[in-house]
Amino acid sequence: MNAKIRLIALAASSLLLGACATAPKPLQGAFTPVTPREAVAGSQVGTSVRWGGRIVETVPGQDSTCFQLISRPLGGTGRPLSSAPDATDGRFIACRAGFYDPAVFTEGREVTFIGRVDGVESTRIGQYDYRLPRMTADVVYLWPEVREVEIRPSPFYYDPFWGPRWGRWGWW
Repeated sequence: MNAKIRLIALAASSLLLGACATAPKPLQGAFTPVTPREAVAGSQVGTSVRWGGRIVETVPGQDSTCFQLISRPLGGTGRPLSSAPDATDGRFIACRAGFYDPAVFTEGREVTFIGRVDGVESTRIGQYDYRLPRMTADVVYLWPEVREVEIRPSPFYYDPFWGPRWGRWGWW
């Protein structure tokens, strides 16, 4: 009986913890675990994927906007992980119908895309010929910027138990 209670408690806590790390509604679903690097190496055309990373360039066209990104591994919420800044599976291009403003989708912003692998595109980065997987995106999810805040204690911090009048331990 005790083992059953432990098993039920473990299952309930797993469900509760899993609920804390859910992806936003537009990013939920089942996707093939194919990385951009694997998409270039193999024939993955038509595969449904969820990729994300940091924007390198946003290029609006006549009917669609294409984004070039540095791929990052995605966390449980679908957000690109910033805890491993050097972890990447290369670059990829994601295109979506419509206009996406390059002033909003600026270099360095984190984005997650859902779509289908559409093929491979050759481009030049510096003097290097680079083959990028191309995705036709159905969902473009721009993540809010995370700002780091440094909190410094005030040099004028008031502590009633530490001061020149009372000594180190208050009134005693």
